[in-house]
Amino acid sequence: MKITFYGHASLGIEINDINILVDPFISANPKAAQIDISALKADFILVTHAHQDHIIDVEAIAKRTGATVVSNYEIATHYENLGLETHPMNTAAHGILNLDP
Repeated sequence: MKITFYGHASLGIEINDINILVDPFISANPKAAQIDISALKADFILVTHAHQDHIIDVEAIAKRTGATVVSNYEIATHYENLGLETHPMNTAAHGILNLDP
């Protein structure tokens, strides 16, 4: 497993051949100016909440990579309405989400 910190709350997690991005706030973050978001790989994008400093690059990266956006129902529905692949989570329940591409 490899974890890369992209600044603020943004992380990249690579497990075998699976690439996961968490809260991608990169293009609008001056401290992450050296990161080329067009080079980032993503099979899944995990979104913890909908503040701009956690979602600013979700749509662009998901459209380019075909990544599945994983978040709560409301956020997942928003991205589904934009034509993205999503996996809504029920925050009142718990369980296992298998992240296989």
